[in-house]
Amino acid sequence: MIQTLRNIKRKIKISLTINWVKTLYFNFKMFPFSIAKKLPVFFYGSVKFTSLKGQIKIEGPIKSGMVGFGQPFEMTTRSKKIAEVYLDGEFIVKGHIQFGKDYLFYVGKSAYFEMGHMSGFSSFSKLICTNRVVLGKWVRLGSETQIIDTNFHQMINTKTDEKYPKSSPILIGDYNSISNRTSVMAKTKTPNYCVIGSNSLCNKNYIPLGENILIGGIPSQLIKTNFSRDWEGEKELMNAWLKVKF
Repeated sequence: MIQTLRNIKRKIKISLTINWVKTLYFNFKMFPFSIAKKLPVFFYGSVKFTSLKGQIKIEGPIKSGMVGFGQPFEMTTRSKKIAEVYLDGEFIVKGHIQFGKDYLFYVGKSAYFEMGHMSGFSSFSKLICTNRVVLGKWVRLGSETQIIDTNFHQMINTKTDEKYPKSSPILIGDYNSISNRTSVMAKTKTPNYCVIGSNSLCNKNYIPLGENILIGGIPSQLIKTNFSRDWEGEKELMNAWLKVKF
């Protein structure tokens, strides 16, 4: 009985934080009616839709609120109301995912962005995908992290006039814990079970270093082996706290 009342209280609390206008608009614009009526995507708080010309696909069973933009799951309780969504490319969702408050979500034209089950961005995070970004399952990004797969501007070799690529794909393995204020840049590839320290810069292939590693620094390098977040120890709590049951 007590647990039932707690569940009802939580549902009421969640419903009061959902931006129902943006939630209804997004779902019925982006999905066929059979999916849209289930409201798989919730928007919490203020958000600006700069572009919704792209597409979003959810792979797996459809449930209400399985995708949460601006979802309140952190210590931060207030918002600057600067969240923005620009979706011109393709966004693939493979399970329950979350974005914290005040995010920038940018997937450019012809770009591809994929998020695995239980992956999530904390508050004040930034995603800029102009090429291809793939996050495995259980990839957790701390506050103020940014994933950017482009240099934005054309760079050249001043001696040969060779033009360097403006963007390159990013691949983040399963069970990655990316600490706050980390920048993940073009060409980054990480193995499964990788921890990245705070205030780090990643810009190359770290897969040859093997799994269960701690990397960090500017640029990031190997710090410790046989090192991992206690995923199994946290899973029960994270599933209960992050999955919205509505």
